[in-house]
Amino acid sequence: MSEVGTGDDWLQPRLLLDTHIVVRLLSDPRKLSREQGRLLEAAVRRVEPLALSDISLLEIGILVGEGKLSLKADLGEFFARLQAHPLLRILPITCGIAEDIAVLGPLRDSMDRAIVATARVHALRLVTSDQRIVE
Repeated sequence: MSEVGTGDDWLQPRLLLDTHIVVRLLSDPRKLSREQGRLLEAAVRRVEPLALSDISLLEIGILVGEGKLSLKADLGEFFARLQAHPLLRILPITCGIAEDIAVLGPLRDSMDRAIVATARVHALRLVTSDQRIVE
């Protein structure tokens, strides 16, 4: 899977998907809210990449390992589907993102802080259902 900015993408993403949004997108899109579904469908129609912080991969692995997240497929199959998805682009944690994490004190969850910082640094709209992040 290519990463954003490698030159093989003709469109840059506008949306960053929170961990649970990408899980719903790949496992059960019916669990997306109407607004989330509308945003993602519009991006797909435009053949616009959808960004995902690489910290979400770690979070998915941890949640599945702790039994807090149940997937319809096993974890390996889920990650294979994620990697094969033609529009998903994984954004790495950079020094700029790590620096921005430091100013996100109100968020206690380090995964959420990394995801929010990724959206901020890349100027992407974050698609999330997490009310703590929204606030």
